[in-house]
Amino acid sequence: MPRASGHFEVTLNPLPMDNNPGNEALGRMSIDKRYHGDLEATGQGQMLTGGTNIKNSAGYVAIERVTGTLKGRKGSFILQHNGVMNRGTPSLVISIVPDSGTDQLDGLRGTMSIRIEDGKHFYDLTYTLGTA
Repeated sequence: MPRASGHFEVTLNPLPMDNNPGNEALGRMSIDKRYHGDLEATGQGQMLTGGTNIKNSAGYVAIERVTGTLKGRKGSFILQHNGVMNRGTPSLVISIVPDSGTDQLDGLRGTMSIRIEDGKHFYDLTYTLGTA
């Protein structure tokens, strides 16, 4: 399978909760990313978070629309994030939403992994292009 890799910058900003449940453990944030490398793009989306009374245990879900070029192919696609932190042990699945690819990224499918080293964010995207 083809792979794309590089780095990105991310800015998260708190947003008000709809129908505020009055629970400080729940949160909502905007996502603003700049991807560099094989993926030259911007990403915008929203994240919902849930924390617990146990240190380093939390979860988040997010939807992010990525627009730009993937190895020279122009278009956009949607990423779905599902992350859990279990007492400090992370688990993260980021999938390309099927049939969300546009223009030259029509038929894009795959998964993304993220790693953080020395405070810098890196991505690896494993993907296929074409109809399934």
